[in-house]
Amino acid sequence: MVTREELNEALAERHGRKTQEILARSGAAIAGLGGLGSNIAFSLARTGIGYLHLIDFDRVDITNLNRQQYFIHQIGMEKTEALKENLLQINPYLEIRTDCVKVEEGNIRELLTEDRYICEAFDKAENKAMLVNGVLEHFPEKYLVAASGMAGFGDSNRIRTRKVTDHFYLCGDETSDAEKGICLTAARAALCAAHQANMIVSLILENE
Repeated sequence: MVTREELNEALAERHGRKTQEILARSGAAIAGLGGLGSNIAFSLARTGIGYLHLIDFDRVDITNLNRQQYFIHQIGMEKTEALKENLLQINPYLEIRTDCVKVEEGNIRELLTEDRYICEAFDKAENKAMLVNGVLEHFPEKYLVAASGMAGFGDSNRIRTRKVTDHFYLCGDETSDAEKGICLTAARAALCAAHQANMIVSLILENE
């Protein structure tokens, strides 16, 4: 079994000791654990972040396996517990809070009150808008990284990160929509998720 000290030392060799110390004492919330959220979580865990707050009400389905970080034996499991299980295989010392609930206007404040950095990772536009509006209303001081447009097989370079306000960032191509009949693929969803994870890391290192 690799010790916490050994793992931290290995990460410090890659990132630099000061950078790794900042990441290890920082955390982020991820609302939605599908193609975006599960990949964001994997990236942040591998980067050495110390704490993740995982939020989703859904269970793993066979149709999720084409782009989400789950496995066949986890079909039927709550996504919060399945993803926690997988993340702890990467870093057994990662602190993880799970909330297996549906995010709604009425519980945004309660769910996210302790999180400074928040990733929006929902599938549906109305759910995205609900979370973004709720965070901007209740927590204008928190940092929100949301996504819009990652469907299809299009040009990778169309996916980008745009600063909307000092505390709100939007990742994606802002046009492609799976609800319009365009498929969701592992590669393009992961591209957008990587933008979100990278933005979270950048904000943590800039602010902490």
